[in-house]
Amino acid sequence: MSVQDEINYQRIEKAIIWLSENYLRQPTLQEAADVVHVSEYHFQKLFSEWAGISPKRFMQFLTVQHLKNKLSTSKNLQEISEEANLSGQARVYDLFTTLEAVTPQEYKTRGSAYPISYGFHFTPFGLALLGVTSRGVCWLSFLEDEKSKTVAVNEMQAHWYNSQLEENTSITAGYIKQIFDRPFSQNSSSPARLHALVKGTNFQIKVWTALLQIPFAELSTYQHIAQCIGKPKALQAVGSAVGANCLAYLIPCHRVIRKDGILGEYRWKASRKKSMIGYEFARLYSANDM
Repeated sequence: MSVQDEINYQRIEKAIIWLSENYLRQPTLQEAADVVHVSEYHFQKLFSEWAGISPKRFMQFLTVQHLKNKLSTSKNLQEISEEANLSGQARVYDLFTTLEAVTPQEYKTRGSAYPISYGFHFTPFGLALLGVTSRGVCWLSFLEDEKSKTVAVNEMQAHWYNSQLEENTSITAGYIKQIFDRPFSQNSSSPARLHALVKGTNFQIKVWTALLQIPFAELSTYQHIAQCIGKPKALQAVGSAVGANCLAYLIPCHRVIRKDGILGEYRWKASRKKSMIGYEFARLYSANDM
């Protein structure tokens, strides 16, 4: 994506925040366009290109009531997985990641054996830092702007303490395309298996594995995740594990919300979480209408 795409994302992000705060009074298209300082026509076109659906329709997917309705039909993760046959219905396929954890010895040495290639890329949700190893994707985080690149790399280096990092966008570009383009590819009925390498405690890895079972454009709660891993009372620990996820979007922690339907916080900004949820809802419904 280009720098202009990043600017457009920032405009859409700002619009999403405003719409989510004002949806009860059903604001006009012109009001929303004024918030991001573009014409009504340009806003409609820009938003529809980004989300695949109109701003008005998109706003409906961000309401608390809609989220509650989604949750009311999702009793547990196993039921969701069995009932949501999304790959054929909407050309979306999300359970494609093989999660691989480092060994106890590797965990102890903090990943010393893994040279990491990394690159910065524009995505539908802003600028991102991607790190990959010979065993798979090991890092994906979102940045606020170009100025925060050094901070982001330092954060990745701190997580993979002894690893050697090298910037190489020629390697990471293919991965970023697979991660963000795969749900809407014409050939997504047979997606390539993507490997992810993670480093965490046994409990964290169980939580992250459970997150991978939440289908595209579906939601779960911290309570559901806790029940899924056999720890129904460990809600605080589950929340901490969700927040410790270092593979943004790829391990879909953005699909976990509070049981009352409130979206809650997100490691890479609550507004970005709203963008992801609304984006997926809109894409799924748009695909269903085709």
